[in-house]
Amino acid sequence: MSLTTEILYGKPVSLQLRQELKNEISNLSNLGIIPGLAVVLVGEDAASQVYVRSKSRAFKKMACFSETFNLPENTSETELCLLIDELNASSKFHGILVQLPLPAHLDSKKITRRILSRKDVDGFHPLNVGLLLEGQPQFISCTPHGILKLMAYYGIKTNGKHAVIVGRSNIVGKPMFALLAEKMEYGNSTVTICHTGTVDLSRYTSMADILIVASGMPGLITGNMISEGVHIIDVGINRIKDNSEKGYRLVGDVDYESILGIAGSITPVPGGVGPLTITMLLYNTVLAAKNIRP
Repeated sequence: MSLTTEILYGKPVSLQLRQELKNEISNLSNLGIIPGLAVVLVGEDAASQVYVRSKSRAFKKMACFSETFNLPENTSETELCLLIDELNASSKFHGILVQLPLPAHLDSKKITRRILSRKDVDGFHPLNVGLLLEGQPQFISCTPHGILKLMAYYGIKTNGKHAVIVGRSNIVGKPMFALLAEKMEYGNSTVTICHTGTVDLSRYTSMADILIVASGMPGLITGNMISEGVHIIDVGINRIKDNSEKGYRLVGDVDYESILGIAGSITPVPGGVGPLTITMLLYNTVLAAKNIRP
């Protein structure tokens, strides 16, 4: 007898969080503060352009301020650093986000470190990474933070559970590891992190109570690699060519169909973690604005 796998949609979680943010934004507005975000986009990457437009619409809808700085593909590192210095000094912007990936000739680590830690709403600055590991985060990376909010909304308990993370990126895997290992309400898990060097991946995924997959490899996790009742957060979003009008479809890192009836729950792709990422960017920008209140 198979389970009924619950589908963990991100939209209702996002709507609830944005409703809560409206009060914070209104309070700041009464003080003459409009949370402002500067987005720096270098080059013509189509996916990045779509994502940046979505951010801009979300900020406008929430009565926040967002401005995008579009730079050509051949922008030099010096030119980009000078722009970041200007944004650091501007009181109009509480948060700065440099859209990744950057063109190959630019050092993303150097650029990330150029942003003031108090304006680093992506949570990538070494100081913010260190504070997260210390258990006293200033800003939590948007996707991992959104995952915590999603699990809280759907009542997925982490305390004492075995959480397995597939993927060790600085954007998802590593901060997710730190959060789930931390002694807090949505943490206190035993955490295993797997990656391309892991031998016999299914040995670990089959032991998971909670499985978070951010590998960038479509369909990596299949039904024969999981235990019954596991809660799966699929962070992957991959374009697969097909014969549709768009010419592609979006799929996750989990083979969705094969896990239905085995997993206790799963986030769909699209429509799962995605809607929460921009909401948590709003959250961090509002937090940055609150931190500068007189």
